[in-house]
This record gives sequence, C-alpha cells and structure tokens, in this order.
Amino acid sequence: MRHAGFALNAYLASCGVASRRKSADMVRSGRVKVNGRAVMSPGLRVDPERDRIEWDGRPLWPRAVHRYVLLNKPAGFLTTVSDDRGRRTVMDLLDCRERLFPVGRLDLDTEGLLLLTDDGQLANRLLHPRYGAEKVYQALVRGVVSASAIERLKRGVSIGEGAPVAGDARISGIQAGETLLEIRIHEGRKRQIRRMMEAVGHPVLHLKRIRFAGLTLGNLKSGRWRDLRPDEIKRLLKQA
Repeated sequence: MRHAGFALNAYLASCGVASRRKSADMVRSGRVKVNGRAVMSPGLRVDPERDRIEWDGRPLWPRAVHRYVLLNKPAGFLTTVSDDRGRRTVMDLLDCRERLFPVGRLDLDTEGLLLLTDDGQLANRLLHPRYGAEKVYQALVRGVVSASAIERLKRGVSIGEGAPVAGDARISGIQAGETLLEIRIHEGRKRQIRRMMEAVGHPVLHLKRIRFAGLTLGNLKSGRWRDLRPDEIKRLLKQA
C-alpha cells in the first residue's frame, strides 16, 4: 500500500490540470494512467519521482512557475471552467494559454474579485477553513439594518446546514429604505452572504466581493483582468 507522495487528484491539481474536484472527475472517467494503467481512484497515492502519471496520454510534471490572475467578475457569468449547457463562464473573459481555474466561487449574480490560477496547492490552502482566508463583500440589502441584526450576524446565524455562520458587518450607508453593508467572513459556503442576510430579514439586492486573501480590485474595471504583481504573489504565498 502506498503512503508517501501525493493523492492523485492533488497531484493533477499541482500540475495545473484543474481543481482537485475536477481532477477527481477526470480520474473517475478513466482519463488518467499511472505507470501505463488506467486508474479510477482519485485518492491513490503517487510519487512523481517513481511513477509515470499521464493525462489523456501526456506525461505530467508539477509546474515550476505558476500563474495568478485577478478578475473583476461581472454578473451573469458562471464561476466554473466549462458549462455543459453552453452558458457563459468566467473563462470567456480571459485570454490565457495556461489552464487556469477559479479559486472558490462567486454566484452567477455576484460581482467582484475572483482569483484564478494553475497552482492547485495554493488554491486548496486558501479555501481550507484552517487558513481562514478573509473575504470582504459590499452588500446592498433591503430595509434599514438595525444594530441588533448586526450583532446577530456577528454571533452567528443558521443558514439551514451545519453549524451557524458568522460575519463582521458594518453599515456604510442608508438611503431610500436600503442599507449598504461591508461584510467580512472567513468561510465560503454556497450563497453564504445572501443566506445570512435573509436569516436576519434583509434580502440582498446587489453583492460584490471587494477583497479576498489580502487582494483588492483597485481600479480594475468590471470584466477586466490582470496578472498579480510579484509583491502580491509573495504575500499570497506567505499567507497560505
């Protein structure tokens, strides 16, 4: 039995093939061979120094240099590499030769900062609850949010699955019966901000992520992207 090395799907992710989840799907579909034999177990331990790993017939090695891209995602684009229904994805906004994938997800109607990379190890660390990468959102919600609602968010609210989730929120402005909030969270459950605000009686009207793992949008316009600067990459790797 193998114990050293990497789980096969983690190794594929480190090579920039796809995220761990997508890589696991590729393994199960029979597209990956280890030492000439097709394998179906994403958790199989492999040692790149001893094993020959192939994806669609091509040998794989971990990338020596990775690419990190910051995108200001507009509404109406799926946060995924591809869609079997032909809908627009964030990949349609990029012009990159590398096989990048999104780090985490933004809902279809959510805008803002999205990191894409071919560095699977970094992506997994940023998304793991242990490392608690901070996510900051700007949310326009219905109604005037009270101090008690802010306190409820801080203590934690139930969103219908698992343990309650919490977030630090502060009011940025109130106008015409709507409240603009800045909300900081460290988890990343599906539609978490929207579900949290519904739990306190203030449905989200517009949502934008403005900060992730220390990265900010700056003056990057909606629908545009750029490579991270060396100092940003250094801080990101240090944080993870």
